[in-house]
Amino acid sequence: MTDTQSPEAPKKITLTVTIDGTSIEAHPGELLIAAAERTGTFIPRFCWHPRMTEVGMCRMCLVEVSGPRGMSLQPACMQKCGEGMVVETKSEVVRKAQDGVLEFLLVNHPLDCPVCDKGGECPLQDQTLTFGPGESRFVEEKRHFEKPISISDLVLLDRERCILCDRCTRFSKEVAGDPLIHFINRGNTTEVNTFPEDPFSSYFSGNVVQICPVGALTASPYRFAARPWDLDQVESTCTACAVGCQTVIQSSGDQITRFQGVDSDPVNWGWLCDKGRFGYEAVSAETRFGGPLMRDAGGELKPSTWIDSLDAVATRLRAYQPNEIGFIGGARLTNEDQYAWTKLAKSVLRTDNVDAQLGDGLPAEAWLGFPSATIDDLTNASLIINLGPDLKEELPVLFLRLRDAVVNKKGTAFVDFSTVANGLTPIAHASLHYRPGEVAVLVDAVLDAVGGKPVERQISGLEPTAINAFAGVVSKATTSGGGSGKVVVLLGRASLADSTDSVIEAAGRLLAKLPNVAFLPTMRRANLRGALDLGMSPGLLPGRVTQADGRAWFTSQWTNVPSGVGLDTVGMLESAAAGGLKALVLLGADLLADFPDRGLVERALSKVEYVVAVDSIVNETNAQAHVVLGAAGFAEKNGTTTNLEGRITTVAAKVSAPGTSRPDWMIATMLASRLGADLGFENVEAITDEIGRVAPAHVGISSAAFGVRANVDGILIPIPSAAAEAATAATDELAAEGVAEGESPEPVVDPGPALPPVLSIRSSSVSAVVPTPDSYSLRLVVSRTLYDNGVHTQSCPSLAKLAPRSGVRLNPGEAERHGLRDGDSVKVLSQTADLITTVITDDRVPRGVAHMFHNQSGVSATVLMDQVAMQAEGITKVRLETMGS
Repeated sequence: MTDTQSPEAPKKITLTVTIDGTSIEAHPGELLIAAAERTGTFIPRFCWHPRMTEVGMCRMCLVEVSGPRGMSLQPACMQKCGEGMVVETKSEVVRKAQDGVLEFLLVNHPLDCPVCDKGGECPLQDQTLTFGPGESRFVEEKRHFEKPISISDLVLLDRERCILCDRCTRFSKEVAGDPLIHFINRGNTTEVNTFPEDPFSSYFSGNVVQICPVGALTASPYRFAARPWDLDQVESTCTACAVGCQTVIQSSGDQITRFQGVDSDPVNWGWLCDKGRFGYEAVSAETRFGGPLMRDAGGELKPSTWIDSLDAVATRLRAYQPNEIGFIGGARLTNEDQYAWTKLAKSVLRTDNVDAQLGDGLPAEAWLGFPSATIDDLTNASLIINLGPDLKEELPVLFLRLRDAVVNKKGTAFVDFSTVANGLTPIAHASLHYRPGEVAVLVDAVLDAVGGKPVERQISGLEPTAINAFAGVVSKATTSGGGSGKVVVLLGRASLADSTDSVIEAAGRLLAKLPNVAFLPTMRRANLRGALDLGMSPGLLPGRVTQADGRAWFTSQWTNVPSGVGLDTVGMLESAAAGGLKALVLLGADLLADFPDRGLVERALSKVEYVVAVDSIVNETNAQAHVVLGAAGFAEKNGTTTNLEGRITTVAAKVSAPGTSRPDWMIATMLASRLGADLGFENVEAITDEIGRVAPAHVGISSAAFGVRANVDGILIPIPSAAAEAATAATDELAAEGVAEGESPEPVVDPGPALPPVLSIRSSSVSAVVPTPDSYSLRLVVSRTLYDNGVHTQSCPSLAKLAPRSGVRLNPGEAERHGLRDGDSVKVLSQTADLITTVITDDRVPRGVAHMFHNQSGVSATVLMDQVAMQAEGITKVRLETMGS
């Protein structure tokens, strides 16, 4: 991060600098190249990037700068602005220097622009034409290399095109923390390459392709796919996870060809993870639904018409009582889609059995109710505490922002509670790896030590010295006065095999005992925050309000609301398995792959009478539906989405949906019409505007607001004071009408129900079950990886092969105790099922723990889990049996 972006750089004091005869104001410490660009003067460059450390390698940005001995050539990327500085960027001396730099860069650079993927968007090409000499004096043979060479599964390298600008190597080392690509050799033989036998296997490799100023690094999925002048583009928001990175969708001939990162200062800084960057391949997957399907008399799903399919669904749903219908899923949808389905379910069908979470998150009240932090709060905090998953695997770009705050700024203390060492462990100032299910006990011990009561015994298998040292880091960060003084807790589900109670109890302890604490939800699915905000959870209504608080208001707006609190996903599946729930509507939910109890899903699907799947890609679950309603997917519809901090940004349509697939909001509207109701909107803008009128947390949001330049980075909700203004709007309107002099006052008009308050939790009384130590069994930890066997990843040919191999990870000592070695086959048994997999020894896994990754090919860890037992015991226990024993 350069001085121009540093939040610590003073912004109120300005300096006067003269550039090409024009006076500008610059900030103390601001680099000349940044100040010039900010005020409208472009200085050519190759090596400088505003999000990385300046190195002054390419010398393309040489300008004349005044000094004690007159004007001299200086690299603008290394020169900080000073009071009274005079700068010339277009003088003859500068022009000659630029000519010389470009001439030397082109000595060995191949003139293969017609076949280079960078041709047409290449800074070297553009600056050669603008600032270069026009012709070369060199006639010698240029260098040649094998081209291209693959440095990873996604990135290709053409070494002869490289100009050694150091951008890719700096990104890998400084930003990603994966120094897997570097300069090798010396002098005239210097080149960028990977280390022998060590590929560029980074989750962020696509960023080096985007920031490369020449065609040296290219993306294998895009290579030779299109030319820049063939592309049409629109800005949107990535929906690969919940960070909400800003992106550009590029297409050619109604086909997505590329995603590029856009620099959004509060969110992603221009970076994308590779799953987000190359996930566009799923848009055109061969397994996309092109319209509705219905199961025929022979039991096969066959193409149908929208009229017949929607009529059939309406007829069946009308026959059931509200408590016999359940809606699961919705996190993959836009806010407008989610609101339409919520209104249909809770107002038209009057069922509160609605849940966007698939049993793998935290209670909605915890996500929404604890004091909320933003990503900027996180990066400017004095202390960050991780109570969630491995960000590098689940929220990669948030990991980059966290890493920058901890490693590069060096002003933030970071401590990590986790069950196994992970991608966060190397950057943490202190880590404690607790026994599964015991994080609340450990947090209590740490807080006691912070409060002056040092720990004197083992807690969760950890030595007192380690706990007290950890507490020392926390105490120093919260009392030293450095940073913002804010404590930000990353709150989430680290293991799917544990009950959520322990995490919530731990969060409640931190809320009660640490001052100035706020929580940043680490939810994984893209628009889960939006789904919960818009009422896709039992007991909630749109706008982050509880059913109890919002009943009167939403009755006045919708006419109907559910009569009581419904079931979550676990409850719905248990009810379906017992014959209580009769109909399930799945909104982009692949339960068999994602829900952490596969046995319960199988029992529920075998018992439930009617399943409707609203989805865009074929998966194992929707293949069992009675009716499939083919829905438009990402890049095929307009709307908005909400990231994990509550920031609403736009998603945009770029290509046509396959066949007759339709947006979810339209499907919900048509279905409501057949149920005898009118949802009240005919387009996306009307839904956005209605959300802004009726949902308390969204007051002040409108479709027009997203066209305002000031909102280019989205809108963080709730908007300050907007709810208060809306709550008094009716009274103000009556007062504005007034009463004419001499007239009798009219009777006071009842303004109706007041806008309900937004959910807020300032304390938590959740008490978790503390698991009983057991030396016979192991405690199961199931975590997620960036690449898995999910339908999105497997629909992308470039990503599908990157999922790690399945297996059970054991501490080498634990494996030895069981008579196992790396690569052995082993049977893993829980109280519900067993599976056979491969042993992978890993010293990052503590003893007493069996670690598996969720949803990998070969075996499914979800068969080992039982939701009822997990809630009762707090953990999932497993045993190991060697094959043949």
